[in-house]
Amino acid sequence: MTNKDISNIEDIKLLVNTFYSTVQKDDLIGAIFNEKIGDRWPEHLEKMYRFWQTILLEEHTYSGSPFPPHRQLPVEKHHFTRWMEIFTETVDTLFAGPLAEEAKLRAKNMAEMFNYKIEYFRHEGKHPLL
Repeated sequence: MTNKDISNIEDIKLLVNTFYSTVQKDDLIGAIFNEKIGDRWPEHLEKMYRFWQTILLEEHTYSGSPFPPHRQLPVEKHHFTRWMEIFTETVDTLFAGPLAEEAKLRAKNMAEMFNYKIEYFRHEGKHPLL
C-alpha cells in the first residue's frame, strides 16, 4: 500500500506530532528544542499545525512571523541539517504526493533561510559596514 498525500488538518497534525516526537528525543537537536519550549509543547504544536495548514492547505489559520522566536537559538548549520533529515524522513514515512513534496521543499527553504538569518544576526555587530 502506498502512502496518501497530505490533504487535511488531521494529516498536518500527524506530520507535526510525529516530527516533533522524534525531534524531542534526538541526540543533536532535542535538548535545544526542549530547553527553549519547556512545558509549552502543546502551544508550540498548535502553532505548527496552523503554520503548516496555512502553507500547505491554503487555509489561513496562522499569523505571525516565524523567524523572531528562533533568532537567538544556539544553532549552527549541522543542527539545520539534522532538522531537515528528520523532517524529510517523517514526511517520506507518512505521505507521498505533491503536497508532501511541497512540505519538504518549504521546510528546506525555511531551514536555509533561518540558518542564514541566524548567522547574519549573530555576526552583524562584529562587522561594521565602514
